[in-house]
Amino acid sequence: MHKVIYDTDPGVDDAMALLFLHRHPEIDLLGITTVFGNASVETTTRNALFLKREWNIPAPVSKGAGVTIDSSRTERPWPAMVHGDNGLGDIDVPETIDLPLDPRPAHRFIIDTVRANPGEVRLVAVGRMTNLALALKEDPEIATLVKDVVIMGGNFYVPGNVSPVAEANIHGDPEAADIVMTAPWKVAVIGLDVTAITTMSRSYLGEMAARGDKAVKQLDALSQSYIDFYKHAVEDGMMVHDSCACVYAVAPELFSSISGAVRVVCGGIADGQTIVKRDGRHFPPDGAWDGLPSQIVCTGIDSEKVINLIRNTLLAA
Repeated sequence: MHKVIYDTDPGVDDAMALLFLHRHPEIDLLGITTVFGNASVETTTRNALFLKREWNIPAPVSKGAGVTIDSSRTERPWPAMVHGDNGLGDIDVPETIDLPLDPRPAHRFIIDTVRANPGEVRLVAVGRMTNLALALKEDPEIATLVKDVVIMGGNFYVPGNVSPVAEANIHGDPEAADIVMTAPWKVAVIGLDVTAITTMSRSYLGEMAARGDKAVKQLDALSQSYIDFYKHAVEDGMMVHDSCACVYAVAPELFSSISGAVRVVCGGIADGQTIVKRDGRHFPPDGAWDGLPSQIVCTGIDSEKVINLIRNTLLAA
């Protein structure tokens, strides 16, 4: 079993990924930690509680960061055109959900859970990396106690989606992402290089909903406006960014990758750009790159098998 903490900002594609984690037979979902990004942290936390209630997910929900780790950064408007005003495609979601939150802030929940399960916890982070960076700042030793970190974010050999060079999750808190990428733990980065070519059509999702239970039907409903948004890039379908990271956690053989040190540009016109210094490449000594851990950067994917694994897992209720 893979013991997973899911760090998320629900979010339409976050919802599909959550249902995948909940239903995959090899995943023990220890907790859901929320962060701002697709909406405010108040909204993403409400959404996490809503999905927990609707889908009977036993894992606790812990509210996380609502601002960037560098407090001087100015927040951009929430991407309502992508995820809807309520973050879940504007389906009917109550203003409040009558479920308790874990009393600990998300970064403390991460620290405590990792320390209670040394060498076993996998952090699957599909939003801004703020909670993970805060956990590292408060307790740097957890980097030696986490099994690994799987991130949906970044782009290396393809364009960004919020600027010519930056992907949304990383661009939303570059300083936090750089802290996470350079910490002495194992990170696998599943970015736009693979997620932007892994799409699910409206009809494919509709067929899943026709065969599936209430949760899959609800997922189909909340995804419709998200599919509409992607009409500029996908023919009547959507990119399944966050689910790709969750699939990597259980089926890394469906991905190809390179390895090397990863840094994130903080500031300027390349703000949020992710850069990899591939292992085996030699440059003059440079304090910005020397002595950093080698991380995994996914550059290839078997998209058809990934989509089918998502489908089979969601229908295995």
